[in-house]
Amino acid sequence: MATYGYVRVSTTEQNSDRQLIAMHGLSISADNIYTDKLSGKDFKRPAYKALLEKLESGDLVYILSIDRLGRNYEAIQNEWRVLTKDRGVDIAVIDMPMLDTRLNKDLIGTFIADLVLQILSFVSHSERDNIRKRQAEGIAAARIRGISIGRPIKKPPEDFSVIVKQWEYGKITFSEALEQTGLKQATFYNRLREFRAAKENNKL
Repeated sequence: MATYGYVRVSTTEQNSDRQLIAMHGLSISADNIYTDKLSGKDFKRPAYKALLEKLESGDLVYILSIDRLGRNYEAIQNEWRVLTKDRGVDIAVIDMPMLDTRLNKDLIGTFIADLVLQILSFVSHSERDNIRKRQAEGIAAARIRGISIGRPIKKPPEDFSVIVKQWEYGKITFSEALEQTGLKQATFYNRLREFRAAKENNKL
């Protein structure tokens, strides 16, 4: 039997220290700790797939909390079932001692563990939905107040119309027009459409 640890953070900017400290506190070999810095939306993660290749029946995997395994309610349930029942791997959730498949392997123990897993997975899934809802409501409220959300719009220089005329008359190349305006190609065309639309409106 071998003991492994699985660590996951969603982005490279997030800190995995708390999870790693917990793994080292259990005396898990550094070679047996697998770390992903990816979203938990599915299980297509390189470190997790490498861990699966190592796992054999009777092995033990530690995770700090259930959401480190994944973030999708149904996906967590399915993966837990595959690991523990189909492959015979034990899982221990450090922050939730009741979720330790080494304990109470009788019918009642299995039922309790499954029930706790379902509750935790559902709560985790619901909380993410609530966060997304609150974010959407916050963005909508900010827009009503006139607060811009997202990247600031890059404005053209004051002599944009002069540069455009020079480019249209062939006096400068498109690359030179981009350089003089300091705009990227897509932004240049966006500002150009706005500029021409404003000209048309002024004619009316």
